[in-house]
Amino acid sequence: MDFELLDGYLLAGVPPKAEVVRRLLENRSQAPAAAAFYEGLQRLGARTPDLALIALRLVLAGEKADDATVTRLRDLIARVHAGDPAAREEYRALLRSSK
Repeated sequence: MDFELLDGYLLAGVPPKAEVVRRLLENRSQAPAAAAFYEGLQRLGARTPDLALIALRLVLAGEKADDATVTRLRDLIARVHAGDPAAREEYRALLRSSK
C-alpha cells in the first residue's frame, strides 16, 4: 500500500484531513482489521481524530495498533511538527522496525 497520503497528512498536514478521509473511503483496503476504522471515517468525516488515522496507518501496514505504538507515533508526529529534524526518520524507522 502507498502510505504517502496518510504520512503526508500526519507529518505535514497535506492534504487536508477532509481530502485524506475522502480518498481513504474511495480506496478502502480489504484488510479485515481496517473495517471498523472505515466505519468511523464514514461517520465522522473530517472530525475523525488523528489518533484514529495513526492507528489506521499501522493497521494498513499489517501491524497491530496497540496503545504504546500509537502513542509513540503520535509523539514523533508532534516532534516533526515542532521542527525536530530527527523525528521524521524515527517515525519511518519505527514503522520499518514494526514489520
